[in-house]
Parts: sequence; structure tokens; C-alpha cells
Amino acid sequence: MFAIIAAVLFAIVLVLDLANESLGDVLTASFLTTAGLLCIALHLAGVGGWSRYRRTRGRRS
Repeated sequence: MFAIIAAVLFAIVLVLDLANESLGDVLTASFLTTAGLLCIALHLAGVGGWSRYRRTRGRRS
């Protein structure tokens, strides 16, 4: 989940950088890049993973 958010943020930064545009004083390229890196860090830490909601099938011992 957080990896997808990070990919979207990095895509927005790339488009804004290529067009030499900005989204105002608050939403700068460095802010969006930092937010993307935070999302990647959370993803690698295991936050927001889908695996804890899946049930395993098989025999119980």
C-alpha cells in the first residue's frame, strides 16, 4: 500500500520537474520526495502490509 503511494508521489515529482512547475510554496518537489521516501520506509518496515489479513489454509497440527 505504501509502495504504491510512494510510486505515485515520485511520478508527480517527475512530471513537475520535467515541466518546471510547482504546486505552491508548501508542496515543493523536495517535500513530495521526502513524503515518498517516508512511504518507502514504512513499506519496508512492514506497516500496511496485506499479509496479516490473509488466512492460511492447510492442516492444523
